[in-house]
Amino acid sequence: MESYSFRPFLSSFLILLSISLTNSIPIQEAFNHCVTLHSQTPNEFPSAVYTRNNASYTSILESTAQNLRYLLPSLPKPEFIFTPFHDSQVQAAVICAKQLGIHMRVRSGGHDYEGLSYVSFIEKPFMILDLVKLREINVDIAQNTAWIQAGATVGEVYYRIAEKSAVHGFPAGLCTTLGIGGHITGGAYGSMMRKYGLGADNVLDARIVDANGRILDRAAMGEDLFWAIRGGGGGSFGVILWWKIKLVPVPETVTVFTVTKSLEQGANKILYRWQEVAPSIDENLFIRVLIQTANGSLPGRRTVTTSYNALFLGSANTLLQVMKQSFPELGLTKNDCVETSWIKSVLYIAGFPSGTAPEVLLQAKSTSKAYFKAKSDFIRQVIPENSLNSLWKIFLQEDGPLMIWNPYGGMMGRIPESATPFPHRQGTLYKIQYVTGWLDGEKSMARHMNWIRRFYYFMAPYASKYPREAYVNYRDLDIGMNHQNTTSFSKASIWGFKYFKNNFLRLVQVKTKVDPSNFFRHEQSIPPFHTKRW
Repeated sequence: MESYSFRPFLSSFLILLSISLTNSIPIQEAFNHCVTLHSQTPNEFPSAVYTRNNASYTSILESTAQNLRYLLPSLPKPEFIFTPFHDSQVQAAVICAKQLGIHMRVRSGGHDYEGLSYVSFIEKPFMILDLVKLREINVDIAQNTAWIQAGATVGEVYYRIAEKSAVHGFPAGLCTTLGIGGHITGGAYGSMMRKYGLGADNVLDARIVDANGRILDRAAMGEDLFWAIRGGGGGSFGVILWWKIKLVPVPETVTVFTVTKSLEQGANKILYRWQEVAPSIDENLFIRVLIQTANGSLPGRRTVTTSYNALFLGSANTLLQVMKQSFPELGLTKNDCVETSWIKSVLYIAGFPSGTAPEVLLQAKSTSKAYFKAKSDFIRQVIPENSLNSLWKIFLQEDGPLMIWNPYGGMMGRIPESATPFPHRQGTLYKIQYVTGWLDGEKSMARHMNWIRRFYYFMAPYASKYPREAYVNYRDLDIGMNHQNTTSFSKASIWGFKYFKNNFLRLVQVKTKVDPSNFFRHEQSIPPFHTKRW
């Protein structure tokens, strides 16, 4: 265990006293003084702070933010952004933000759907602790493990594993620009989840800065906190510095395919059958469905397309045998199948053009950003075929809607709900992600937001019940949020049980133990019992 080395009390007291007596000192300068005192690398610190007067402030703020809804000028902006490049600086940042009463948001990849890693609605001023410079990856093939720093992206992790071995992988996200720090805190699902479970199910150790500024590994933090950070959502328990992950075996040759069927091509019958088959088919096979709108066969008419996008951990011939036996309705042929390596299957599933070199994963930044709103559901009963027709009527009312249906079953059904905070396990057929996106900012925002809320309401009869479950990594503030000075267990339960089911109760117990003053907080953070006023 690493721990915070306490500096002389008198020096700390004098600096904090001088700060408190000088009201004219900007908050970032007070923070600067404090971090310089506490950091083991103080000489490197000044280049890591970006204030609103800094020419790079806007580009740093927007660099990894994915949802343009939260970059609009009308929304709150941080007083400053701190981009540490050493673990001790993260430690110092937590200590100083706590001492100075600065509200902190932590960002590893910026993919938070509601922008909670870079926007605060509940209080200001606030700062961003951006882990973008902490992206070291140490792969140990002999031990089937890797230590990965929180600011590394999923794509970088995949690349560094493949660089060392063609028969090792890791079962995390399909979007390669996700920051691995926050990704695993919510669970981290991907195309190997039916074979190996979630990324969070394959974590062996971690290093975290807790609310007291200590750096703790698994042994030091204890099993309760280690349990909580593997699926309990980001920004509630501390700052993840490192994950130690377990690598999983992958074949030298895997097979991918995408087969698209429109309504005119019998999409309804095939999608109905997919619901029955996809969760129970060979666990080496992951077939998700991307559902969108397109121009129909008649001029001026739109239709719905269902694209079956798959990874099979094996050869094309074996895959064809599996499909012929279990899902002949899709009509998969040898020509549809592409045999490739696991790392190139990552590029395929992520939507990169054919022939793209794996080195693109090292670029680590998404080039496609949009204004969007998303929601999620977990489905436990097959939606009847005739109900699908009524679903399409509302779906076609939106300009550019998207649904992604991800199958469960396999390993996901064998891991107990209480093994990690992520509870959506046995009995789940598939998860739906609903998305609507637009490019004209606030101009049409209300119309798109109203549509997705209406569609979500329409889907209620087909979704899981008591609670209607939701995925924490698809944050949705519509289902409830904390407010300043009112982070209560009763209010947080509204969304807490949707994300975590009964695991929410244990998460609250852990929070109460490790962060009773609620230093790590945001609009949907886990509350401690009897929250103190901030």
